[in-house]
Formats: sequence, C-alpha cells, structure tokens
Amino acid sequence: MTMPLIFGLAILLAAAVPGPDFAMVVRNTVLSGRGSGMWTAVGIGLGIVVWIVATSIGLAALLAASAVAFTAVKLAGAAYLVYLGVRSIITAVKERRRPAADIELDRAMSRWAAFRSGLLCNLLNPKAVVLFTALMPQFIGNGEDWPVIAELAAVGMAVCAGFYLLLANLIGLLRTVLERPRVRAWINGATGAVMVALGLRVAAN
Repeated sequence: MTMPLIFGLAILLAAAVPGPDFAMVVRNTVLSGRGSGMWTAVGIGLGIVVWIVATSIGLAALLAASAVAFTAVKLAGAAYLVYLGVRSIITAVKERRRPAADIELDRAMSRWAAFRSGLLCNLLNPKAVVLFTALMPQFIGNGEDWPVIAELAAVGMAVCAGFYLLLANLIGLLRTVLERPRVRAWINGATGAVMVALGLRVAAN
C-alpha cells in the first residue's frame, strides 16, 4: 500500500466509528434535510485538514501536552455536544404534537449553520488531538514536508467528508419515512440523547 492509501484507510476507520461527528451528521440531516447533512460533512472535512496541519507544525502536540489547554478544549467540546443534544430533545418533544407544515418552517438550517456545526464539532473533539498526535508522525517524520502534508490533508478531507456525505445521502433516501412527525421526533430525541451522553463522556474522560 502507498502512504496516502494507508493514511486514508486510517481516517476512514476513525470516521466509521460512531462518535460526535457521526451524530452531528445524523442530527442535521434528520433536522433539516440531506443538504444540511452534506454541508455538515464538508465542515467536518475541513476540521480534519485543520488538525492535520496543526499536528504537522506541532500545535496539536503542544495542546496535548498542556493540561489546561487540553481540558479547556475538552470541556468546550462537551458543553457544545450537551447543548445541541438538549436542543434536539426539546425539539423532539415539541414536534410530537405539531402539524408537519409548522415543523417544516421551524427546522430550516442555513448552509453556513450546518457547515459551522460540523467544523466546530470536529475541532472541539479532544479525541482528534490524541488521534492525530499519534497518527501524523507515522507519515511525516521529524520535519515539515509541506507537499506531503498537503497530500495527506487532501486525502484526509476527501475520505472523511466523503464518508459523511455518503451517510447524509443514505439518510436522505429515507426522507419519506423520516418526514413523519412521530418518526422524526423519535430520531431527534434519540440523537439528542446520544449527543448528551457523548458530551458527558467527553467531560468525564
């Protein structure tokens, strides 16, 4: 295997494990449709690029080595997940008895909002610090080889964003079923509960 292929496989395996990014794509797709899920995926992909560059120039290692900075990122990420999770649960409770037309008006999400939620979710995930701090030295050695870094960043974004774009589209195929108020409310509630649990777990670790 070539280096980009091995790196891409590692990123794919990390993306396929359900976590905050996975939950965010599901939440936004169910809440606002396939387009929102796809823009969320692009935001996550850009987050991967940021982590690859930050790791390559040593910023991620400094963050991992600083207990105060790492804890700040961890708590910020946990608070963000809990906040979004609680919002999803509240939305689910409200949607159970509302007409579908009213729900449609409330659930619109701009492209920027969806993109931003994916980017922030990825950047505030402390596990990304650990993952890329351990992973990147295996591919870039001791020096800053910018052509290699650029190649890995492109591969990382393509693989990660591609995986979540596929997830958003798969969920989008179920739109007919998901448009039922009770089904959507149940999924919003379940996704919200998962995000709250992930946030609490991040804060506790």
